[in-house]
Amino acid sequence: MKTIVTLAACSLALFSCKSKDTAGNAKSKPYTPDTCLISGEKLGTMGAPHEIVYEGQQIKFCCSHCEPDFRKEPAKYLSQLK
Repeated sequence: MKTIVTLAACSLALFSCKSKDTAGNAKSKPYTPDTCLISGEKLGTMGAPHEIVYEGQQIKFCCSHCEPDFRKEPAKYLSQLK
């Protein structure tokens, strides 16, 4: 019985993580450009885009290697979305 309860709790936790962004919000603003915010490369040319949610805004990169550059100066890149 304890195993079933633990399994159910883990499943619920996984489900809730997928439905919320990193700030715990249920919805995020969609990323509409078809290019990487960092490199300018067309999304999908290097495989599936790498996606994150930053302060309620969905961000897509051409690959995971672009995320650290974004994290260093997020305001610089977010200003490009406006």
